[in-house]
Amino acid sequence: MSLLQDALRGGHARPPTAPSRPSALVIGGGGTLGSSVLERLLAGRGFAHVRVLVSQGFHAAMRGLEPLVVTPADIDSAPAAALGASVALVVFDRTRRANGREDAFVKPQPESLPALARWLFAGGVRDLVIVLPHSMASLPQALKAGLASLDEHTVAALGFEHVVFVRPAQTPNDARATSGLQRLADGVFAQLRFMVPQAEQPVRVQKVAAFVTELVSRLPASSPGTRVAPPELVWLAAQLSEPGDVVQAWLDGRELPPLSAPRMRL
Repeated sequence: MSLLQDALRGGHARPPTAPSRPSALVIGGGGTLGSSVLERLLAGRGFAHVRVLVSQGFHAAMRGLEPLVVTPADIDSAPAAALGASVALVVFDRTRRANGREDAFVKPQPESLPALARWLFAGGVRDLVIVLPHSMASLPQALKAGLASLDEHTVAALGFEHVVFVRPAQTPNDARATSGLQRLADGVFAQLRFMVPQAEQPVRVQKVAAFVTELVSRLPASSPGTRVAPPELVWLAAQLSEPGDVVQAWLDGRELPPLSAPRMRL
């Protein structure tokens, strides 16, 4: 009789509810890298909503994309209401001039990073990923895996649960200089690129975006703290079809695959 009663109670029990998915906020979604990150976040369906910071309203045709209109004055003070996102992604990127819609996206500037981070923290964001592409061999080795400026130290001290600075190597600008001296300097630097180790070479934008989106989705479940992803890590993840294993091993503090590239045959 007790077995029958247990079965009847089980039939009337409410089904377990699935855990709610978090929401993400992207700042800098108009550039080449930012737009690729935005597309991958929306396609991955890992977030209930993907909000993007814009300076003017526009119709979002992609499902799950929610524009959040702000002005520079808004960021100077605490937001009046929660931003509706637990994780934020700031992408410092070159502007993409594919069409006029890119002008609607907020373009973050490096000097505004501390104020922007304070605004995000006051709006309820607890996990922050900052993508800072840099020119090859422009940073000392110690700073590639550490905090490189006082602004970054300020952001790390704000109280976020997770802060990650991602430093992918940046592809050189292909625009031709008008000055003769600048063209000479560009030619010298072009020769120096061959001296940069392969693991510090730029990788395709799509590969960087794949690494960043995996990082954003896996970061909340990792141990709290501040981390810096050096260009070698981004390069290593780009060698695989799926960067998830590399990202998870790095977040867990486990040993990564060797960074050496296979020897090229001449």
